[in-house]
Amino acid sequence: MPRGPLPEDPTVRALIAQARASQLTRRGFVAGVGGLSLAAFLAACTGRVGGGTGGASPSLTPATDMSDTVKQLTWANWAFYLDEDDKGGYPTLEAFQKDTGITVNYDVAVDDNNTYFAKVRDQLALGQGIGADTVCLTDWMAGIWIQSGFTQALDKSKLPNVSANLAASLQNPGFDPGRANSVPWQTGFAGVAWNKEKVPNGIKTLDDLWDPALKGRVGVLSEMRDTIGLIMLSQGVDPSSSSWGDDQFNNALDAFQKQVTDGQIRNIKGNSYADDLKNEDTLAAIVWSGDISSINAEVGDKFEFALPESGGTLWADNFLIPIGSTQKSNVEKLIDYYYQPEVAAQVAAYVQYVTPVQGAQEAMAQVDASLVDDQLIFPDAATLSKAHIFRQLTNAEQQKYNAAFEAVGLGA
Repeated sequence: MPRGPLPEDPTVRALIAQARASQLTRRGFVAGVGGLSLAAFLAACTGRVGGGTGGASPSLTPATDMSDTVKQLTWANWAFYLDEDDKGGYPTLEAFQKDTGITVNYDVAVDDNNTYFAKVRDQLALGQGIGADTVCLTDWMAGIWIQSGFTQALDKSKLPNVSANLAASLQNPGFDPGRANSVPWQTGFAGVAWNKEKVPNGIKTLDDLWDPALKGRVGVLSEMRDTIGLIMLSQGVDPSSSSWGDDQFNNALDAFQKQVTDGQIRNIKGNSYADDLKNEDTLAAIVWSGDISSINAEVGDKFEFALPESGGTLWADNFLIPIGSTQKSNVEKLIDYYYQPEVAAQVAAYVQYVTPVQGAQEAMAQVDASLVDDQLIFPDAATLSKAHIFRQLTNAEQQKYNAAFEAVGLGA
């Protein structure tokens, strides 16, 4: 996935701006989480599934900030999403701890937006701590937390690097106008990947995933917007367009259902799909781009990532401070630290996702010059023209489409 300062080309800026305004999601929905689907939970508890104004819990009060006396915090994040060394350490995070004296517990706790939400939603609704002082979640889920009153407002005076270096196109997303409660962490693509030894001809189109030779060895993402989005694109439907509706969604769902029923698709997963690729339970999959670089770092250069000829999707994940965190100021120091271009470039060189930090591309020249023009790190307009942002759904669509996707997942 692309990382680094976002390009100055106006087409690129417009695409990324659209991504933010559309509340694009990275990871998604897993069937039957906690016995209650996301759609059902939100309908029951908040009366909404993203979009609109207001919140379910306006009376929640942020926890008292104890950052002055307690110098520690927990950061919940996805796998393959921070620079690591060969000893399992996190160099940039270790430097932050040394510089500030703040101890950070980095918790790889998020496999999927909805499964994570299912674990913490009861505490959030009560304004309690959730065992994490900051968590990185995808735009659409970040919007749900913000609109529900589950996050703390940021103190912009404590975020000078963010104010100076956050890409202009990311400063005013529809789900969080003015970035009052969120700061972007990384952006990336959903596309396809394959085992180059076992699939020597590669995957050029989504139809290649449905090759009978791969029956039972294909994985797809539990994120509805990415899996269904790629299928829609293969059917000639742009998921970022406002012109599609139930008929186009159902056509894509039918195609998805067929591949599940026929046994072509083996697994529907969040970040844990990486294990299936590494142990060769799956040989090809719909994936998130930066993860493939991390997997290759573990197992050798076995996998290739590409956007299908029909295109892929684009998403972003964001820092949030949960309502019950007592470490708000310490988290703000952490966020602002990662908005230094030199630090952002170090992270980008490892995770290979698009960074929202202006200046990171220039800084990359000192970190790894071979990555300065990498299209999966610093995509140009031509690359981004193949990336499509799943349009914002109405509350009714969100519930209906998630429920339909969930029903297919239950049959997998």
